[in-house]
Amino acid sequence: MIVFFILFIQQIFSQNIKGKVISADSIPIEGAYILNKNSNHHTHSNIKGNFVLSNVKIGDTLIFSHINYINKQKIVDNLKSIFISMRDDIMSLKEVTIGKKINALNIITTIDSQTIPVNSSQQILQRVPGLFIGQHAGGGKAEQIFLRGFDIDHGTDINITVDGLPANMVSHAHGQGYADLHFVIPETVERIDFGKGAYYGNKGNFNTAGYVNFQTKSRLKDNLIKLEAGQFNTQRFLTMLNVLNSSKKSAYIASEYMSTDGYFKSPQNFNRLNLFGKYTVELTDTDKVGITASHFMSNWNASGQIPVRAVDNDLITRFGAIDDTEGGKTSRTNVLFTYDKVISDNTSIKNSIFYNTYDFELFSNFTFFLEDPINGDQIKQKEKRNIFGISSDYKKNFTNLDGDISIGISVRNDQSFGNELSKTLNRKTVLNSIQFGDINEINYSTYVSTTFNFNKVNINPSLRFDYFNFQYKDALQTNYQTFSETANIVSPKLNVFYNYNQDLQLYLKTGKGFHSNDTRVVVLKKGRDILPASYGFDLGFLWKPTSRLVVNTAYWYLFLEQEFVYVGDAGIVEPSGKTNRQGIDFSFRYELINQLFFNVDTNYAYSRALEKIKGENFIPLAPDFTLTGGLNYKIKSGFNGGLQVRHIGDRPANEDNSIIAKGYTITDFNLGYKFKNLTFGLQIQNMFDVVWNETQFATESRLQNEIVSKEEIHFTPGTPFSLRGSFTIAF
Repeated sequence: MIVFFILFIQQIFSQNIKGKVISADSIPIEGAYILNKNSNHHTHSNIKGNFVLSNVKIGDTLIFSHINYINKQKIVDNLKSIFISMRDDIMSLKEVTIGKKINALNIITTIDSQTIPVNSSQQILQRVPGLFIGQHAGGGKAEQIFLRGFDIDHGTDINITVDGLPANMVSHAHGQGYADLHFVIPETVERIDFGKGAYYGNKGNFNTAGYVNFQTKSRLKDNLIKLEAGQFNTQRFLTMLNVLNSSKKSAYIASEYMSTDGYFKSPQNFNRLNLFGKYTVELTDTDKVGITASHFMSNWNASGQIPVRAVDNDLITRFGAIDDTEGGKTSRTNVLFTYDKVISDNTSIKNSIFYNTYDFELFSNFTFFLEDPINGDQIKQKEKRNIFGISSDYKKNFTNLDGDISIGISVRNDQSFGNELSKTLNRKTVLNSIQFGDINEINYSTYVSTTFNFNKVNINPSLRFDYFNFQYKDALQTNYQTFSETANIVSPKLNVFYNYNQDLQLYLKTGKGFHSNDTRVVVLKKGRDILPASYGFDLGFLWKPTSRLVVNTAYWYLFLEQEFVYVGDAGIVEPSGKTNRQGIDFSFRYELINQLFFNVDTNYAYSRALEKIKGENFIPLAPDFTLTGGLNYKIKSGFNGGLQVRHIGDRPANEDNSIIAKGYTITDFNLGYKFKNLTFGLQIQNMFDVVWNETQFATESRLQNEIVSKEEIHFTPGTPFSLRGSFTIAF
């Protein structure tokens, strides 16, 4: 009876309380975590910084936290609206709160973004724990990606976006899911949202191993000019300038130019130009509009992948080439329009429309004189593409039920014109065409995702539906014909989180994902194996055992129905059958003393093909073990610096493990000194000058002087000891 009386009194004297969270310069803070320490109820601030928290009474203690700001505590002295101003500062792990966040693992990338310097778009990807990259055709080609026992190639099994703008390109001239992030200026990135596995209702195509979304800054604190110069005739020039910066409006422009000859015997003559602009305005207290535009262009020469025997027999050096006429050029222009609407205290909607136009031309030679002993085996891959897209995401928080619902719809249309694969000579003469045609691919999708909070347990079920229309006009056919196929897939997901306390979250994530096949494969196979599905789960925890230590570990499993992809290098289909992967991820971030951070990520994966006999069921280039770690010191002024180590173990290069891709361990170093508005920096890549192979493939090839071909490792040499200095002025 007494218990019921107490509960009755609490209901009388407790109620919902409204508030707003802003920064020190009066900018709304989205995603702030608000916890009632007494009742254990929580909520998050919306895009306007507003929040509604239920079951609050006078005397309760509210804790406000956000990874980019210093925690704040407030004792409720009245039940009127409250305003909280949070101060940003150099991040400390003491400010980190795990809480009841659905995406709590993003704590790790946020810590890294603030403590580890990033100076290239490639390094941005490496902020994702367990993700490895490799470059194998000059600086202008998208990187090869490794994650969770996948050789993802250039993006087949990871969904990558920038401000929601897709980076992956379906039915690309070089390979399915090709994701070139070189249009991103690293200094414009504010936050990295990532997730491993396919457990997220708002993520669709290519979300099997995981997803990454890079969120760019809405405003600049300072104008910035940065100059970099280093070995191998390397230069980089960056500017970031405020145009508007008020509480209601913000606009800035950024530009980046980079050039280098590279460390190869034949100069790369690489250059890249990036232009970026972003404008946001709060039209009213409930309406926010944003416009983002960018342009990127790059061209380069490449020395390609060389066979081990050519180096062993002293035909060339490690930095030489068999065919140094490889290389390419590419460009991309993006326009993104966003409209965010706060409908009520608990309801909001985000809308976006985007368009980009893209050009790509790549010359490669993987087999040298295997197929054509006279002219060689150089190929050209080329396309011009337009992408249109629209999406709308509705979210409603249920204050009394302590939960929320999100509903989204989207449409994406890829139009690739003159999608070409041809045999060429010296990047000039077209010898014959292998594939040539126009692709039109449309993806309609919708999802529903809900979250139910039951004291310490959060349940997050979601359901996604995708529909595809594939069309291909083959220009090499004698008679005009448009080949067409359609397919759809339903993807259920369920995540359960147990929040033992503010410092420990246990989770079970499960879900179905998929990757689509290339349109040319779809029509060739007449609609079979269009959307191979993946099924998997993660069982793990995120724990903060002390005020300075954050630990994450998880056991995961993933089954893939069909590793069936279009190989753009040869214009052929390679079905790999069913596969499964399982492994363990382990990460921790430790602040040894104030502003001195130690980070480690280790990832073990066991990957096998299910339809092959034992001993011949290895998955080529699937990494078994990777490790990254570092020690970094970061303060507002004075000396900053750090060491970063990355390691990948030996891995099979073919199905029977008779050819091995050798592992490597590389150490990079950075040192900086900041005095007022000036910063001086020094970067050393591969500081111990390790001889390593960045990318490796088992390839059958024949050199011009050889009678018979040979299959062995072909590799791109990794960066030798490389020194670069920088100077930055903020104003």
